Amino acid sequence: MKKNLSINSLTREELSEYIFDLGEKKYRAKQLWKWLYVNGVKSFDEMSDIGVKLRNKLNSDYLFNRLSIDKHQVSKDGTQKWLFELKDKRKVETVFIPEKDRGTLCISSQVGCTLSCSFCHTGTMPLVRNLSTDEIIGQILSAKDSLLDWDNKNRKITNIVFMGMGEPLYNYTEVTRAIKILLDNEGLCYSRRKITLSTSGVVPIIQKLKYELDVSLAISLHAVTDKVRNELVPINKKWPIKELLSVLEVYPGVNNSRRITFEYVMLEGVNDSISDAKKLVKLLKPLHAKVNLIPFNPWPGSIYKCSSDKTIKDFADEVCYNGGITATVRYARGQDILAACGQLKSNSVRLNKEKVLNINAA
Repeated sequence: MKKNLSINSLTREELSEYIFDLGEKKYRAKQLWKWLYVNGVKSFDEMSDIGVKLRNKLNSDYLFNRLSIDKHQVSKDGTQKWLFELKDKRKVETVFIPEKDRGTLCISSQVGCTLSCSFCHTGTMPLVRNLSTDEIIGQILSAKDSLLDWDNKNRKITNIVFMGMGEPLYNYTEVTRAIKILLDNEGLCYSRRKITLSTSGVVPIIQKLKYELDVSLAISLHAVTDKVRNELVPINKKWPIKELLSVLEVYPGVNNSRRITFEYVMLEGVNDSISDAKKLVKLLKPLHAKVNLIPFNPWPGSIYKCSSDKTIKDFADEVCYNGGITATVRYARGQDILAACGQLKSNSVRLNKEKVLNINAA
């Protein structure tokens, strides 16, 4: 076996098959899994109940690596952001948001993004590549290391959201594998309700998502007409609002206790009128829906402004009290370190450009 694959790229089934092919007892796979995802060890040599022969074989067959932390920032409100460096020197950002009753880790699925949403900082980056399974899982493991979060009875990271860089459904295979690792009840042991996958609306994949993953779903809607959404979320030109909502109307397993979340960024003079609020209610009434209103978080070069506090309150009241749909305002966290919703952007593209300029100038 060529040693170029991380041990964290394997699902539980694949690890068990590998152990079986070596002629080892089945329980060895369970021991390995526990070391990886319960104890959080950083090398095979730390696995004290695994024999030297098997540890040597593991060392020869698989890489055991954590993501390298290029930069770690802590906001005045307690939010933390990591810039992780990957094996090819590309970089992705991951954010931890602590709250009284939960701790949410926002992870990335791609380096850059192909969607070019006009209000999103990540959207100004070209898509570089998809993240691999071990790079997705690696964000969680490295964050747990940094937060000293290996006490699973009192875990700090209680929720995982795929809301960082990239469109998760355009990296469906690797995201699916990573989620299966997260869900394993003898490892990281996250429940399906504690994992949320956010998508801008890749309709064909949404159709099979429920049957294969059954995790919580969030939709980046952000507008109530195709004309506006085409500008804000260009994927709408391929799958317009009506087509997107049609597939969600028959999305199985959704009910009053488990609703689809619709994310709606509040942009001054663009999508924040009372008329927009009324149209939003009309669109979502047939669904088991709840709405997250997101005050726009500015970033360098953005053309948009955030709606006023009064406008946001009036919009929320129209949706919630008059429309009967649960609407909450997601107040910004980590703005001072560009860690808030829509602000993530790896500096790897900029750094690579600087390297080219330096080489050309030499």
